[in-house]
Parts: sequence; C-alpha cells; structure tokens
Amino acid sequence: MNTFGTKFRISIFGESHGQGLGVVIDGVPAGLPIGIADFEADLSRRRSGAKGTTPRKESDLPELVSGEFNGYTTGAPLTVLFRNENTLSGDYSHLVKHPRPSHADRVAKIKYNGYNDYRGGGHFSGRVTLGLVAAGVVAKKILARYGIRISASIKELGGITDPSRWDSVIEDAVKGLDSIGGIIECRAAGVPAGWGEPFFDSVESVLSHLFFSVPAVKGVEFGRGFASAALRGSENNDPIISADGKTLTNNAGGINGGIANGNDFMALFEVNPTPCLSSPQHTWNEETGSVETLVVRGRHDACIALRAPVVIEAAMAIGLAQFSI
Repeated sequence: MNTFGTKFRISIFGESHGQGLGVVIDGVPAGLPIGIADFEADLSRRRSGAKGTTPRKESDLPELVSGEFNGYTTGAPLTVLFRNENTLSGDYSHLVKHPRPSHADRVAKIKYNGYNDYRGGGHFSGRVTLGLVAAGVVAKKILARYGIRISASIKELGGITDPSRWDSVIEDAVKGLDSIGGIIECRAAGVPAGWGEPFFDSVESVLSHLFFSVPAVKGVEFGRGFASAALRGSENNDPIISADGKTLTNNAGGINGGIANGNDFMALFEVNPTPCLSSPQHTWNEETGSVETLVVRGRHDACIALRAPVVIEAAMAIGLAQFSI
C-alpha cells in the first residue's frame, strides 16, 4: 500500500507525469516550526543537474496544503504537494506493449489490469521519492528535539571506491548510453538507548521496511553486515567500555536485540543501476510475441545513486520517528 507508520504516518500519492505528487503526514506534533524554506536544502540535494543525472528539470516547489498555520504545524495532517511542470509523456507510449527490462512496466500492468498511469513510470517512478524527502524533513525536525543527527554519503559508484575516479566512471556510462549503481552509507547519531521493540517492531525491521521502499535499493546491511559472517564471535562482539553503553567497536550498528543501544546507527545500501537505458536492449514484445530490440526514449539518470543519499536519510528519519512520538 501507499501508507506507512503508526504514530508518525505517511501516505504518498501521485505519478511522475500526473498533475502532481506529494505526501500526507499524520501524527505531526502541533507547534513545530515549519515553512517552505525548511524543505529547500534537502530538495536541492535530490534535484537533477549534476553529470549523470536526468536532464528533466523541475522546480520541485513544495506547497503546504494543510496542517500548517502561521508558520507552525497545527496537529492536523500535514499535506505537502509538488506540481509536475516538465513532462514529455509521449516518450513512454511504446512501453505499454514493449516493457523495459528490470523496470516495473510489466508488473504494474499486470497488477492494475492496464489501468495504471505508465507515463514516466507512473507511481513507480523515482520522482515519487519527493514525498519521502518532504516527510523526512518533518521527521528530522522531530528527531532534532532529541539531538539526533542523520547523514548519508556515497561510498562507491560503479564498483569504484576512489572518489577521484567517480567523474570518469560516470562519464563512461553516459557516453556508453548505460548506467551504474552505487553504495550509500547512512549514519544516525544520538539515538537514545531503548528505542525499538523486540522481533516484529525491531529497529532493523521498521527501518528496513522504509529502506526497501526507496526505488533501486536492493540490499541493506546494518553495522558490519554480511562481513560479520566471516568473523569469530570474539572479533564481532562490541565490548562495552563505559557506563553510558559506549562500545569499543560498532559491528552491531548501534542495535542489540532490535533495540537501540546508544551508539551510532550505521547502515549500508546497495543502489541498482538505472534500468532505463538509451542503448539497445533485447526484451520481450507483447504485441509481436517475440524478443525484439528496445530503445528507451525519455530522460533518465545514468547514476541514480548520486541523488539517493538524501532519500535514504529521509527513510531513516521517518523510521526513527515511529519510536520518538
């Protein structure tokens, strides 16, 4: 469904080429200072413009439709709306019968019996993450009251960990009409010990629900993640070295038994290469009943990972807000 959360509940809406898209946020405390300017920093990080990002330009100006009065939240549901301004919908009509490989075109058509808005990927488009980023701005404001700070950054692009080589690998992908993926690291500092529940509402469970809702994220690790499987317990354990629970190492990523232990949260994310390629691909054509060459038109990111850190920060903030209110 399109709604997540209990105490801090978000409902995203809209499509890539529809009239607009956004989010309704319920459970926002009254009296939280809020204004259009509060959204600008995170929205600007998500915008295209850098080499390797889509040439589609949108102003992405948020409209506070409800839940705000005189510069403060009212306690009623906060609705943030973004209007689409720059669409070229004709680029997508041929994908109805000739769906893109590794994209949602085919499964969306099956699920919704062909009634789905396929333009620009419709509701499956990465553009819908605007709603997540907007909700993340509000969640970060709530978490700031607890002294929690969230940051995400790129650690790897196209298999390259050396930042000085990233421009080159992006340029190669653009020239080759191809795409690359990346690895993002996200940290949350200041999360109070005791947040979370065992088992089904563990911190990892709630956060993972959000993390895997970010388009193109296919893998998540907390702390040392899969690398811990190669360690012995004596190497993987995090010795407690002070009364406040600080640990010598942080292989657990700040979480024990599904509960925050007071150390920094650490998580890694794999972001897939964008499936929309301008180079020829051979894939099934439903109209002819055979595998045929597909050339995707439209405007797409050669490296969506460049714009992913702020979306992942938002997901982290939305997830942690469930435990804070």
